[in-house]
Formats: sequence, C-alpha cells, structure tokens
Amino acid sequence: MNLLEYHLGKGVRAFSTLRNSGGVGEGAYASFNITPYCGDAPNNVLLCRTELAQELGITEQRVVLPFQTHTNQVKVVEESFFDFPLQEQVAYLEEVDALVTRLPGVCIGVSTADCVPILLYDFEQQVVAAVHAGWRGVVGHIARNTVEEMKKLGSNVSDIRVVIGPSIGPASFEVGDEVVRAFLASNFPDRVILHNYVKPHIDLWASVALELEEIGVNLQNVQIAGVDTFTHSDSFFSARQLGLNSGRIFSGILLQ
Repeated sequence: MNLLEYHLGKGVRAFSTLRNSGGVGEGAYASFNITPYCGDAPNNVLLCRTELAQELGITEQRVVLPFQTHTNQVKVVEESFFDFPLQEQVAYLEEVDALVTRLPGVCIGVSTADCVPILLYDFEQQVVAAVHAGWRGVVGHIARNTVEEMKKLGSNVSDIRVVIGPSIGPASFEVGDEVVRAFLASNFPDRVILHNYVKPHIDLWASVALELEEIGVNLQNVQIAGVDTFTHSDSFFSARQLGLNSGRIFSGILLQ
C-alpha cells in the first residue's frame, strides 16, 4: 500500500494516505478515501477502510476517525470506547478535531484536504495524538489543547515528537482580512502573515510550529512534510482545487 510514512521512532507508525494509496474511488474521490462524511460512496469508503486496516494489521474498528467541525476540542480514546454501542461511539467523536491515546493497536487519525494534520508521539510515556487544524483550529490553539491532554496522561513536553503533514502551503494560502485579524487576535506574530502578495497569505506550518515551540516542544523534534496540497492535488486531496465534495487525506498514528 502506498503511504507517506514518517519516522518518529521505534514502536510507532505514522503516515498520511495519498490519492493513489489504493482504493476504489472515482473522480474527485479517486482513489483512496476513508472519510465517510465528504460525499463519497459508502461502499467505496468501507473498502478503503478495510484495506488500510489490513495494511496496519488491526481490525477496522480500531481505526478511529472523529467527525471534525473545525473546533479545538480534544478527546482521549481509552479501551472503554470500544465497549460503547456504535451510536455512542459516533456521539463521542462528534465535533472533535483531535484525538489522544496510549492504547497499542489503535490507529487514531484525522482527515484533511488543505487543513493541517499534526501527529504527535511521546516516546517515553508512549502517548500519541492526531490533530486536524484548519485555520480556525490553529487560532483556537488546538495544538496547545492537545499537548495539554497528553500531559494529563503523563507526557513531558520535551519528549514529544511532531509531524506537520501535507496541507496548503504558505504560497497558496490566500486569506481575507478577517483571517489575518483572527491570527493577530490569537497572539500569533505578524511574521506568519505574508504581505508580499496581492492579498495576504498565512503560513500555517510556521504558525503550528511556533505554537508548539511556545509551549515547550523542541523545534528539533518537529518535522514539516513541506507538501503543499493545493499545488500537489494530483497526489493529495485539496478541497480548494477539487471542491468540498472530494476525498480526504487520512493522517494516522499507531502504537505498535
């Protein structure tokens, strides 16, 4: 299976799917998409999910994806989650944009198509997290909130390693003045706003990295994939290029 793999250390697998990771999707969903709420045919989504679970060596139920709505809400996945009836599992994951777990054999992940996927790994306490950070999540400090949840499970910030995955790059992320104001109001420095364009652009990668550094993550422990989904929509889904009714990248992390 064709995945973009990240190296965060022993005992963990971290990755992002590509459009050609496998799968059976067509058109703007071609060909690999496991996100069930972006308009893809349900059977195609299920087949892709099954394919990914087989690649990871786990059951489909152990691939956990929240229903994201650009919040800054974080939930912890514990073993009791898998004892919930399906309806309660769905309710637990509603309006959640980041997940944390310390369970081995459970792949938590987020879906993106220009927004920033962030994967975190505490190699000492064996805690992992997956974050969906659109610009609203970034200004809502979802990265900070996620690290706070990891700390509740015993994580030391200095032990956390991070990947900032494929997402819209600074040269492509043109924004309106209201977005600029939102970043400044949330105390992001002016240097994440790029003024050398006709309209302002924002560097989401730098914004996330700066927030992580501010809360104590060592920048040497932060990897930036540097893949602009907008300019590489042939390989990675981009909602700005393909429309909202298109597939999603799944960025996941799994303690082995």
